[in-house]
Amino acid sequence: MVFKRHVEVGRIVLINYGPEKGSLATIIDIVDQNKCLIDGPAELTGVSRQVISYSRIALTDLTVKIQVNARQKTLVAAWKTADTQAKWDASSWAKKLQSKKTRLSLSDFDRFKVMIAKKQKSEIINAKMIELGA
Repeated sequence: MVFKRHVEVGRIVLINYGPEKGSLATIIDIVDQNKCLIDGPAELTGVSRQVISYSRIALTDLTVKIQVNARQKTLVAAWKTADTQAKWDASSWAKKLQSKKTRLSLSDFDRFKVMIAKKQKSEIINAKMIELGA
């Protein structure tokens, strides 16, 4: 098994626990075997510079080219040149998270409409399958 995502300076991570859950950040420095220093940048993602445990982040495929302990200004420039936010929004992982968020915000009536739409879709598919003789 070959790992494709490594903990490295410049790696974009998704925070999966805590008050900034669901936000993107960049690894700025590696503190030790269990922790790293991350930064949002705050003006783009709302995540301030902090030390965080590896168990609270998920590594993404995205990276930016920065130096160790890069300043906020340098990090913002790297994010903009790499077009990181647009790449993240286009990824299937981000789309899946957005879909989950949308479903959680549905009201009872919206969930009812989704159920009816699924039933109608199923009826159409079954009718076509019978028509094709499968």
